[in-house]
Amino acid sequence: MVNVLGEVPPTNAVNLRSIAIRQPVGVVVAIAAWNYPVSLISWKVAPALAAGCTVIVKPSKETPVSTIEFVRACNEAGLPAGVLNVVCGDNVLFSQEVFSHPLVKLVALTGSTETGKEFIKASAQTVKRLVLELGGHSPFLVFADADFNKAVKDGVKRSFRNAGQICNSVNRIFVEEGIREKYVAAFVNETRKLRLGGAFDEPIPDVGPLVNPAGLQRMEDFVQDVIVRGGKILCGGKRSGDEKLKKGYFFEPTVVTEVTADMKIMVDEPFGPIVAIDSFSTPDEAIARANSVRYGLVAYAYTSNMKTAAYVAENLEWGNVAINNISPDSLYAPYPGWKESGMGLELGHYGFDEYLEWKHIKIEVR
Repeated sequence: MVNVLGEVPPTNAVNLRSIAIRQPVGVVVAIAAWNYPVSLISWKVAPALAAGCTVIVKPSKETPVSTIEFVRACNEAGLPAGVLNVVCGDNVLFSQEVFSHPLVKLVALTGSTETGKEFIKASAQTVKRLVLELGGHSPFLVFADADFNKAVKDGVKRSFRNAGQICNSVNRIFVEEGIREKYVAAFVNETRKLRLGGAFDEPIPDVGPLVNPAGLQRMEDFVQDVIVRGGKILCGGKRSGDEKLKKGYFFEPTVVTEVTADMKIMVDEPFGPIVAIDSFSTPDEAIARANSVRYGLVAYAYTSNMKTAAYVAENLEWGNVAINNISPDSLYAPYPGWKESGMGLELGHYGFDEYLEWKHIKIEVR
């Protein structure tokens, strides 16, 4: 355990002394997400161990090996036996044991909003603390005075990186009306250049596969909803037709327009390579449309006007706002989720604080 800063609160009597200290919360359960199984679990394990907690890691059933090897490497580096552990098995049985066991004090999860809600309900049994980084449905605002080429390239990259399987992936792009047609044309042109392929293909592909067959079906459901409701598919919209990729879970990077507020793509997180592009006329309209969903993890905005940037950033109901960049998560800063995108904090000293409990010690000295 590292040295942890406490406080000496002033008392209301000369014969009293108060000391406020922080101590490890206790046994922590850290649940890995499959999309970044080592990175995201390290966000939980590192501060928990630094705070003096013991940790039980539950790998994702989709990507268990990398998480198991991460735990193995940490133990081989010299951790005391039993400090960092890994458990595999049925998710339901594991959760039942975790949430009913009195020794488990905190559960940290990166996962879907639906799973997070189930954890909130289950935590009531023994009033466990939770750190939840949940779903997102990121808006990407492009103002007419933005660096146009950067806004296009960054938008494409953040929409389709990891095949869109990221909680801060761009799913909805809102472009100021005066440059909408130009932006859409450039965005589609860049998207069509992206190559699908496997991890060991040469040259290295731009977009990989979805994690399982359910991901393919989910993408087809989103595309079908766009078509049924009168939207337009500008590129992609189907499974890869490449003979070499037919056995994999590859879905073409997809761009849709002519969207309406009730479409699935404008309401629900797709967690795949699909993005919708629409327009706005004023900053307030852009903010309102960005804020219209139940999520609030990461929002992006591109503008060269710092007054606009400040106004937009302060009025977006999102825990993280990236202006003219697509790197919202930084190890030195908090990574909060607003609304249904989470509770508690990760990264920076803010994430470290989650694994500590305050204790007040009051002493009568005379």
